[in-house]
Amino acid sequence: MKKNILLLSLCMMAATTARAQSVAPQAIAPLPEPRQVAWQQLETYAFVHFGPNTFGDREWGYGDAELQSFNPTRLDCEQWALTAKAAGLKGIILTAKHHDGFCLWPTKYTDYSVRNTPYKNGKGDIVGELAEACRKHGLKLGLYLSPWDRHQAFYGTDLYREYFYAQLTELLTQYGPLFEVWFDGANGGDGWYGGAKEERTIDRRTYYDFPRAWAMVDKLQPNAVIFSDGGPGCRWVGNERGYAFATNWSLLRSKEVYPGYSKYWELQQGHADGDKWVPAECNTSIRPGWFYHESEDNKVKSVDHLVDLYYRSVGHNGTFLINLPINKEGLVHPVDSTHLVMFHRQVVSELANNLALKAKVTVSTQRGKQFAAKNMTDNNFESYWATPDGVTTGEIVLTFGKAQKLNRLKLQEYIPLGQRVRKFSVEYLSANGWLPVEAGEETTTIGYKRLLRFKTIQTRRLRVRITDSRGPLCINEIGAYYAPQAKEAYINKVEEVKSLDFTEVERTASSITIDLGKDQPVKAFYYLPKQGEGATGLVSNYEIEVGNTLDGMTSVASGEFSNIRNNPVMQSVYFTPIAARYIRLKATRMVNVGEAVNFEKIAIQ
Repeated sequence: MKKNILLLSLCMMAATTARAQSVAPQAIAPLPEPRQVAWQQLETYAFVHFGPNTFGDREWGYGDAELQSFNPTRLDCEQWALTAKAAGLKGIILTAKHHDGFCLWPTKYTDYSVRNTPYKNGKGDIVGELAEACRKHGLKLGLYLSPWDRHQAFYGTDLYREYFYAQLTELLTQYGPLFEVWFDGANGGDGWYGGAKEERTIDRRTYYDFPRAWAMVDKLQPNAVIFSDGGPGCRWVGNERGYAFATNWSLLRSKEVYPGYSKYWELQQGHADGDKWVPAECNTSIRPGWFYHESEDNKVKSVDHLVDLYYRSVGHNGTFLINLPINKEGLVHPVDSTHLVMFHRQVVSELANNLALKAKVTVSTQRGKQFAAKNMTDNNFESYWATPDGVTTGEIVLTFGKAQKLNRLKLQEYIPLGQRVRKFSVEYLSANGWLPVEAGEETTTIGYKRLLRFKTIQTRRLRVRITDSRGPLCINEIGAYYAPQAKEAYINKVEEVKSLDFTEVERTASSITIDLGKDQPVKAFYYLPKQGEGATGLVSNYEIEVGNTLDGMTSVASGEFSNIRNNPVMQSVYFTPIAARYIRLKATRMVNVGEAVNFEKIAIQ
């Protein structure tokens, strides 16, 4: 009898466990809203800056530009849309009103708008024209409304706040569905202000009553995400150079971050302990400026630079918002459009052939048949491989029918259940056993999408080892690629790398130590080897150490400067931002054994 009871109990326990493992893992908060997931799946979209600044050769208009100056002669919003579509972009965000206060739509609330310009004899509505072009060509529309207004005499008063919300209502109700509403963090300062020509200061936390804006957008545009430094829909990435850090959490401590947040550098990686889902949007301009300047026609970002930013934005769990400054005619400049389209084609070509689809995919463990390894290669966002409850580590192995060349890897988490992975590694099987790929960046978070570029390898087996996670693993896609003409990383031009000030305080045969003078956030180390015929002291393998004191240094990065003997160009090392005063470059291997470390230029950012 006792044996029967024990057997029945064991059977019931097994059945309960089986049922538990046939259901999805429990979600780990904070979680994205459906509109945030849909937004991140767009991945790339355009920013458009256009207004009196274009005609006055300015970046931030003072608010005093003459209305008669705004007169594009060939403005064609359809050309903008066709350019974006040809470049694979999924939408366009237009600066409906920038800081100068000029409105690209015929608002009822100010004369400082397109209806009092020569454009179409005052009958134009550029917001409306772009909305129509986006609908025609299957693009989504977003709108930027600057809270700061350097034109209005009553900026800084309660009346201005009502003016701001009246204009926001117009934009939310007159132009159809929006996918994003953009609020800039630049607020308060000097301006024209109706002729006062003075500086005005507002409390960035309270003046605009932003919770009112969030509620208005939620009511009138429920599918739109809201951008500001702290979201709530998506966040500024903390720089205007278009990239997120390799470690990038879609989480923020929502009670700390606000528009104009002073610790903006934290936004480049998010908060691992954040209480709200606020993913990063990586914004930059295809030129140095946001508005068009003829003097920058020869300074358009190269295709290689744009490709690099894609891997460091979309491939670092963010989205990529690329700005197109419209010229005085009202068109995207042909150099800009050419580079943008070529960038898209390059990315598509590099990730065209997913070799994982033809590989045997095995995993260390799985939750059940519904959460099997095959889900990672079925091209279905909603299916995923998952581990049992309590299992927060795991391995994925790709086994190819024959040895394959590889230099790209894609991983995606099923983010509707939360962001989980804290750390992983990628290895390949060689004649000498399992070796790590040379990715040149941290392999920590994954999130919506993680793309790794690494030195080309040839192998029959590739292994991903997830070694730390916030809960059971939920991986919904894996991809392995070989891009024969692709570069491992974008090489910065020496003259474009600006450094924090420092002094060299110590040099040995194998190390160089520099002093920044005070503790400050650092996130990147640049090393240009000694140049010229017969140059010596080239570092092959390195370790970067940082610290607040010379006797308290810790390692933040290590690796290899690949092919530096034959191609001694600027090398860049990125790491998680950390406050430090001292930085040390240690040569763990020299190109020529016995030589002392040397350099042409070092830069710290």
